[in-house]
Amino acid sequence: MPRVLVVEDEAAIAELVAMNLRHAGFEVVLAEDAEQARRAVADELPDLVLLDWMLPGHSGVQLAQQWRADARTRPLPVIMLTARAGEDDKISGLDAGADDYLTKPFSTKELLARIRAVLRRRAPEALDAAVEINGLRLDPVTHRVTRRLEGSDEPREAKMGPTEFRLLHFLMSHPERVHTRPQLLDRIWGDHVFIEERTVDVHIKRLREALAPLECSTLVETVRGAGYRLTQQPGSASG
Repeated sequence: MPRVLVVEDEAAIAELVAMNLRHAGFEVVLAEDAEQARRAVADELPDLVLLDWMLPGHSGVQLAQQWRADARTRPLPVIMLTARAGEDDKISGLDAGADDYLTKPFSTKELLARIRAVLRRRAPEALDAAVEINGLRLDPVTHRVTRRLEGSDEPREAKMGPTEFRLLHFLMSHPERVHTRPQLLDRIWGDHVFIEERTVDVHIKRLREALAPLECSTLVETVRGAGYRLTQQPGSASG
């Protein structure tokens, strides 16, 4: 699931945001000041940061500028949450490197919509780089999925539809993470499309069928009561 770092010094706001994010399927890490936020990011890069402007010590703007100046944290998606609603403040926040700027008070629905929009824009599957796991290689440029089987000189290519290709690309770009059906619907079909969650199951089944000739259909795992994930465990790459 996507990991969100919430940097907010007002405990009541932080807990309310965290509760709503967890309910929506996000993993949440809390930090109440810039130093805690730096340590959290140093330990593990989150998928997105919700950053308050007014923090003890260094401001959120200064923290965003520091992250943008570092190669490791430069791509980190940042949404600023602040009571500063002036146009100049918004420009300062965006100039500091924020991907979006949301003023307090804000609705949970709008916050979640903005988070999803930023994550989609920053998604690894939007890049042209090929992804490879356990010999399974997906190339978004040529739109090919291949794997070299044992004893074969040439890689075998999987035949799949565009939806299965996007689904596989997303799963391979986030290995070992469990994704719920609503999350997959949002990331693959878009949150503006209203279709049943069970549609995901149909396309997962088709994806496994497409991967079967490459002897790696079991890489796509069902996590009972949670959703789906793509495993990196070598023992799973069997037909």
